[in-house]
Amino acid sequence: MNPAYPAVAERANHRCEYCHAPEAMFNVEFEVDHIVPRSRGGIDGEANWALACRACNLRKSDCLDELDEPTGTEVPLFHPRQDSWESHFQVDDDGTIGGISATGRVTITRLAMNSMLQLSARRQWIKLGLFP
Repeated sequence: MNPAYPAVAERANHRCEYCHAPEAMFNVEFEVDHIVPRSRGGIDGEANWALACRACNLRKSDCLDELDEPTGTEVPLFHPRQDSWESHFQVDDDGTIGGISATGRVTITRLAMNSMLQLSARRQWIKLGLFP
């Protein structure tokens, strides 16, 4: 286990800081993600750590920004230490996460937050009262 995990998980309330998946629904601990990867100059410290589910961490990889189709511009991905989740995302009644900003849109696309598996799981979490 990453030695930073307990503090990062507690700060995140045991939720993925990207898609807000509840860690309690998985049989493994979530991962401590370097928001800005060390390979891209990110520091190894609390200000650069986020709790991430495996799916979000793998899909984010070392990406920092993505092309926003509607505007045709490169936009930074959601940064859990600097951005407010509610300023970039909304959850529809059917469990779909929608982007209410360019950052939200590109993050949803890059992390495939509304993939069939993610959406199916999220709908179950909603029924169980574990999401949002």
